[in-house]
Amino acid sequence: MRICVIGVGAVGSLFAAHLGQLDDIETWAYDVSQDHVDAINRNGLRLTGVGEVTGKVRATTDASELPPCRFGIIATKALHTKSAIAAVGHAFVDGAVCSVQNGVGNEELIAESVERVILGTTFPAGRIVEPGVVAWDTAGETTIGPFEPAPAAMSEVELLAETVSRSGMPTRALEDARGAQWTKVIFNAASNPLGALTGLTHGRLCDDPELRKLVTNLVNEGKAVSSALGVTLDSDPDALIDHAHRVAYEHKASMLQDLENRRATEIDFLNGGIAKFGAEEGIPTPLNETIAALIKGVEQSWAQGDAGH
Repeated sequence: MRICVIGVGAVGSLFAAHLGQLDDIETWAYDVSQDHVDAINRNGLRLTGVGEVTGKVRATTDASELPPCRFGIIATKALHTKSAIAAVGHAFVDGAVCSVQNGVGNEELIAESVERVILGTTFPAGRIVEPGVVAWDTAGETTIGPFEPAPAAMSEVELLAETVSRSGMPTRALEDARGAQWTKVIFNAASNPLGALTGLTHGRLCDDPELRKLVTNLVNEGKAVSSALGVTLDSDPDALIDHAHRVAYEHKASMLQDLENRRATEIDFLNGGIAKFGAEEGIPTPLNETIAALIKGVEQSWAQGDAGH
């Protein structure tokens, strides 16, 4: 069986390296970083940290080189979903593609190029140390299920979950995987942008009573939207915020890292995604709309600053 991971940044590399250990799986990877791809083809894809893993992966920056694949796992940043799936869609004419990305709205974009789509949420995390080498920072579970507007068969979802689990990445197949997805989306949308705007770590953000109150109010808007969509959350995002306050006090949100490095964020798929679905369901989301506008304003300021130079 052939599986292609689309986007082997930190998260995608965790999946590709693990799958690349299985003798019965032919693992491919598509990524735009030539240095990363060259290193993977020379030495394999190596993980360090939580576990020491080296997977045999065939990597390419040329989407036309991808052969037909039974499954795809897309792990690009959400803002690159549309262009990435348009480039590689030909490889999944008879296959199914699973998103393990942040935010909501990725599956809809994937469905524009692929007939059978799997919705997914993953918690393991890492960071690229050098081309071909990724630090595996945290373990965790992945949850996948059919994306109902363009669903893969449940048998396909179960086969992918079994294969990924067998590779060392625990994965559950559910008939409805939206609960895990929306729990993570609400958690991220309530905390990441505030950390990005203030420059505060997760713990220091939650130490401030007024900011912590704002976090809860953002969570409540997200809960209202998910409820209107008929989604049953698998845990309370507000409680997860408190848990992260204890165990990830000095954690710097990925969105803060993006702003510090002048990289475009995934705000349109986090707070922007909550606001979009809220509008469709008639649920007011003024706080999420405001946060999204502020982050977009920061991104726009870069062009202004560059013009001033």
